[in-house]
Amino acid sequence: MYPERFLYLPEYAFPRLRALLDGHDFAGPHFNMTVGEPQHRFPLWIKDILFEHFDGFSRYPANDGIEKLQKSIVDWFYRRFGVSLTSDRNIIPVNGTREGLYNVSMALCPERLRDRVPFVLIPNPFYQVYMVSALSVNSEPLFISTDEKSGHLPDYSGLKADILNNTSAAYICSPSNPQGAVATVDYLTELIELAEKYDFIIFADECYSEIYRHTPPPGLMEISHKLGADPDRVVSFHSLSKRSNLPGLRSGFAASGEKNIKQMKQLRAYSGAPIPEPLQHVSASVWDDEDHVIQNREIYKKKYKFADKIFDGFDGYLSPEAGFFLWLDVDNGEKTALDLWQTFGVRVLPGKYLAKDLNGQSPGDRFIRVAMVSELEETKEGLKKIREFLD
Repeated sequence: MYPERFLYLPEYAFPRLRALLDGHDFAGPHFNMTVGEPQHRFPLWIKDILFEHFDGFSRYPANDGIEKLQKSIVDWFYRRFGVSLTSDRNIIPVNGTREGLYNVSMALCPERLRDRVPFVLIPNPFYQVYMVSALSVNSEPLFISTDEKSGHLPDYSGLKADILNNTSAAYICSPSNPQGAVATVDYLTELIELAEKYDFIIFADECYSEIYRHTPPPGLMEISHKLGADPDRVVSFHSLSKRSNLPGLRSGFAASGEKNIKQMKQLRAYSGAPIPEPLQHVSASVWDDEDHVIQNREIYKKKYKFADKIFDGFDGYLSPEAGFFLWLDVDNGEKTALDLWQTFGVRVLPGKYLAKDLNGQSPGDRFIRVAMVSELEETKEGLKKIREFLD
């Protein structure tokens, strides 16, 4: 006896990958380019901060965040997006953005909308937690496929009015995972106006916002603020995992209007797992420092250049605007992933494992996702092997 809404979940992406590749060993050097787990060096000075506050592990952590962390988040948000937030009303620290992106539906999405099961709009391909979050509140995930024509972002404005009238929330990821596409100011403006017109909330996954080539990607709350939209129209999620190479810290935050944050805090008071106090002190110091972020971004810029050069002339190459993934059109992503592992020892993720099948096929079927997260030389060698295989 299990919840029916979870009975038909597809296997999660990485167990599927292990089932595909394990048992097909490769004798030479291995290059793991599957998981978006940054391997660049994080700021080593955080060790001193951690040990300075080590005795905090003896106390239950503050659910809403210590004052130092709250202040560092609102200060960073103002520096980055020019939006003034109130620390006790507009933000909530989360134990990694996955926690926030999952729990937000339970805090803010109604079970019924106009006496019907509501839709939650999700880009396709997508980060898997979006779907499970929607299912957890008995909403119907509605997958909107993205491709080159749509700019690799979902065209929610093209949906029919009866769908939008029955929508409670929409997820957007910019820069997008896996394609690295950046939503423009015009795109975000249109999305906010659509949400205002049809009265739904936008959940903005912006955890890749600090990894980009040239221009900082605009934030949804930034555009919402300039438009004078309802502050509770948007919930924005940010993380130290990608920005600061600290995926194991499990530290991020959500920002929104006062009503939304109050609801999210109410739920978290019962069900949440707050960040341990010493890690909150570390997080505060990391949000306050920008030098290591700039240095990190410079490494990724070099990787972008290597990728552009290595895949020059390959028709299936999409040069990413931001983030640290390559989204390569290889005709058959699953077959390519297996052959690439067996032939060159490079592990990549089939695009179909990140997408929902619609009418027997998905927008990820032709693709592989390549994570450029290892140190510079290892990433370069892995990319060269992929290109050699594809030739």
